[in-house]
Amino acid sequence: MSHTLSLKHRMRNDEEIRVTSASVGMSRDELERQIGQESYDLFFVDFQHQPANEEKLISFTAAAKELGVGVILRLKHTRHAHLCGNFLDLGPQALLVPQVDSVATAEEAVEAFYYPPVGRRSWGPPEAFGFSEHPGRLEYAEWWKDHGILCLQIETVNGVVNARKLAIPGVDMLMFGANDLNFDLETYADPPFASVEECITHVQKQMAGTGVKVAAGMTPMGTF
Repeated sequence: MSHTLSLKHRMRNDEEIRVTSASVGMSRDELERQIGQESYDLFFVDFQHQPANEEKLISFTAAAKELGVGVILRLKHTRHAHLCGNFLDLGPQALLVPQVDSVATAEEAVEAFYYPPVGRRSWGPPEAFGFSEHPGRLEYAEWWKDHGILCLQIETVNGVVNARKLAIPGVDMLMFGANDLNFDLETYADPPFASVEECITHVQKQMAGTGVKVAAGMTPMGTF
């Protein structure tokens, strides 16, 4: 798992990462067949548009760990940002909060994602990513700060315009959802951007030199 342990630092350096989708019900053998001979950093699991099964998530993250691949979980709803800590206790290395366009949501996510003094995540992570190797409370809290990955998904024009404000300390990556962003572009009165591609370019310019990675794709899966 050496490549996953340094993933957050690779992202800060804007190095390439690879994400592939998977279903939480897939077995270890199915996951192994899916990746084949390819090297991936993260399995993307979607609780927003698929059934959310927490017990299966624990088994899934354990299987992914055996294959040396982390898990990025998309939460069911934007308003579930306060549940980041609960879902992290089930084993994901990364979380994706969907449809973020307010600083308040970003702040809530950071607060729930990190342990004190950075955030206010509650202690109790026996299944959490990396906990078995760093079981001490203070040791793990410090380790998690440098290895847990918090992502926000931008899917509105307002989110694009305010991307620099959303990328507060503790946020590691911004992703896009092209379909919802297109809905917003189509209904926005006199939008400042003509396409999703222009939106992505605008966010890339805002994030240049910040250490926050921009996953410049239409979905959370792919090579960034």
